[in-house]
Amino acid sequence: MKTTDIAKKSLALHAKLKGKISIVSKQPIEKREDLSLVYTPGVGAVSSAIAKDPKLADKYTWRRNLVAVVSDGSAVLGLGNIGPLAALPVMEGKCAIFKRFAGIDAVPIVLSTQDPDEIVRTVQNLEPSFGAIQLEDISAPRCFEIEKRLSESLKIPCMHDDQHGTAIVALAGILNAMKVTRRADKTKMKIVVNGAGAAGFAIARLLSVAGFKRIVVCDREGAIHRGRLGLNQSKQALLKFTNPKSENGNLSEVIRGADVLIGVSGPKTVTPDMVRSMAPKPIVFAMANPVPEIMPDEALAAGAAVVASGRSDFPNQVNNALVYPGLFRGMLDKRVTKVDDKIKLRAAHALAGFVKKPMADKIIPSIFEKGLHQTIAKSVK
Repeated sequence: MKTTDIAKKSLALHAKLKGKISIVSKQPIEKREDLSLVYTPGVGAVSSAIAKDPKLADKYTWRRNLVAVVSDGSAVLGLGNIGPLAALPVMEGKCAIFKRFAGIDAVPIVLSTQDPDEIVRTVQNLEPSFGAIQLEDISAPRCFEIEKRLSESLKIPCMHDDQHGTAIVALAGILNAMKVTRRADKTKMKIVVNGAGAAGFAIARLLSVAGFKRIVVCDREGAIHRGRLGLNQSKQALLKFTNPKSENGNLSEVIRGADVLIGVSGPKTVTPDMVRSMAPKPIVFAMANPVPEIMPDEALAAGAAVVASGRSDFPNQVNNALVYPGLFRGMLDKRVTKVDDKIKLRAAHALAGFVKKPMADKIIPSIFEKGLHQTIAKSVK
């Protein structure tokens, strides 16, 4: 289906539905007795019990199965800083996916502020209502500070999905692409990450935690290296686990001889000649949306052995929706309070292992494959 056709049908669907999610009462309220049980006077006994023992909120309310999907609208899809109202349909979609694939109730919350202090304070005040927090579409570098402060202060799991969900799926895809191209030694592989925003930072960091040693991150000005002046705090932090040889130069220079390119930048920033300059049987993840760094068919024509993108109309779609429903399902069920590296690594290996026989056009499962989200949930310990 053409992009223009999808856009028209999507607009028509949203206009018809007036939003993609709704609240449905689990208990019918048909007579006076029903009302006395779900509301006053019966609910008073429930509130009194929770007042005496706050842990009973998980038993008597929907909190343990409820996620807040929070955004300030500053980095929505590939559309940029379009604000909270424009972010709302995206957050509704996230909530619908939570329900469809993991049975989790989720509520979209868009904020009319982009101030980190206000965002942190607001989410902290929301904590009693929810079992977990998913941060969405908050721009870098503010997203790093916001997630860190909330993860440290909340007693429920909080994860910025644009960072960690994307990183988990990317790592899973790389692990299977290694099998397809018969690469075995993580320490010798050179990986170039083009894009130093939220996703690029998280991908580079998780790859490092997973054992990859030769990672170089590029931004618009080229390689991020120790001799470069004017680096912000997050880019300085990247140097703790990337670019061990202090490579410099622009993307076309740094990519030469690389085994893997991971693009989380912008459209048409990678050329066929760049792909041809990579190591034999190169792996290309061009994940910018809706227009990738290089179109998959162009990358394949230039010699790429395995190609992934963020698009659903090509094989190997790297989409964080593959992991976050099951991941949050597992965290809610196991009473997890912090999303640590072990949880992310186990989720990545579970996702990779779900593809029993990786092939060039099948290194990542489809979101609709039966048992996928249950497998991710079980990986949480």
